[in-house]
Amino acid sequence: MLLSTLAVVVGFNSCTDDVIGTSISDIHSAIIEDNNFVISGVTVKNPHLRSRSSIQLIGKVSADGYGTLTSDVVAEFMPTSMIDTVGVHGGADWVDSCFLVMRVSTTDVIGDKLAPMRMSVYKLNKQLPNPIYTDFNPAGYYSDDELMGSVAYSASDMSLKTEYSSVDGSSVSYYEIQVPVPVKYARDIFNEFKANPSTFKTPVDFATFFPGIYIKNSYGEGHVMNFFDIEFVSYYRKYEKLDESNDTIYPAMTQSYMAVTPEVVYNNNIFLDAAPSVLSMIDNGDAIVMGPAGYEVHANFPIQEIIDRFKADSQDALSVLNSLTLEIPVSEITNKYDIAPPQYLLMVKEDYRDTFFDKDSLTNNKDAFYAEYNDQEKCYTFSGLRDYVLDIINNKGGIAPASDMKFVIMPIDVTKYVNSTSSYYYYYSSASSEVITKIAPAVSRPCMAKLNLDNAKIKLTYSKQTLY
Repeated sequence: MLLSTLAVVVGFNSCTDDVIGTSISDIHSAIIEDNNFVISGVTVKNPHLRSRSSIQLIGKVSADGYGTLTSDVVAEFMPTSMIDTVGVHGGADWVDSCFLVMRVSTTDVIGDKLAPMRMSVYKLNKQLPNPIYTDFNPAGYYSDDELMGSVAYSASDMSLKTEYSSVDGSSVSYYEIQVPVPVKYARDIFNEFKANPSTFKTPVDFATFFPGIYIKNSYGEGHVMNFFDIEFVSYYRKYEKLDESNDTIYPAMTQSYMAVTPEVVYNNNIFLDAAPSVLSMIDNGDAIVMGPAGYEVHANFPIQEIIDRFKADSQDALSVLNSLTLEIPVSEITNKYDIAPPQYLLMVKEDYRDTFFDKDSLTNNKDAFYAEYNDQEKCYTFSGLRDYVLDIINNKGGIAPASDMKFVIMPIDVTKYVNSTSSYYYYYSSASSEVITKIAPAVSRPCMAKLNLDNAKIKLTYSKQTLY
């Protein structure tokens, strides 16, 4: 009979006036570890993901041992809530120029930094669908006649900038690309704000006026970049009266009119053509995870066998389930640019995967689990499976439906918030903790690995007390 931890404690200590309790010398305690379980899986291509990422991946890269990755972006904008019109006496005519400003961390350029590239920016002609997926085709949402601007660049000659934190003095270095845009677009936005400020209340309202942009790689295939910031910046003149006898015109004021933020609809449109060597591994039955929007593993987890084994060994004992872990060793795949295994993997029930991402869920250790890559041990360890087992035992009579056995193992991006605290009590002390704030399919950078499921270790650990 299976009992919860509380039930075990109560059951062990219960007695009546008529029955003398068992002597402690008649109790045999043991901790059992059972790892004779096997997980199996097959590789499945899946280019259809709801990315929900906070970065914009742009460019094209080809790498031996990996393949060819192309990614472009469609995006709506979050408008500014206020445009400076005071002192702009010339109205929209005093708006002199505008740029699409794009920023990327120096560590987020993947490929050959010397390769010459070109990107082109187009205005969308209608609002984007929502939800939107990584295999989205922008054809029909823009016209070649609506080219807003283009720029040639390489990572080696982009403007390098550094920002410093006023809190702790830390610095962040990034590259910046400025795409010149016809001043007409900024002047139209300026005039719209003066005539209809309600257009700027929400992204949805603003998208009816300006549906957004399409950014694509239009030349070269040397690298891809994850841009963390894209905004539309205008330069304008402003009059100011300094005192009764003096005034001035500032010739180069700047303002961001709109930016791509997590609140708006945007998408990385991704095409991944895996290298022949990778396809050969898949054809041979290897379990391959590859991103972005590439391959995942559909696995059968032996949960019913685990429960049956636990029940069979607990018939004449009081047993408490301590833990259930899954450790998957990894073979890194040799490739031109040292593209590494995914930093994180998600193991989610197959029928729950879409709901998980649509609702911006976090792992609950019953339907979804995540693991971080250990590059020293070359493995992923899913350590929080205990609640998954207990849910089936306590709520489903110990009988696992098929949906509880079928999982998807896939690369993910994990966003964490570091919570730091400090105090003075005789001496200074500080502590920090990480809190996961977002989990999304991995679209931030190329990644791939072979999961050695044949050597995976599923370890069931439980405490057992037998009465003699």
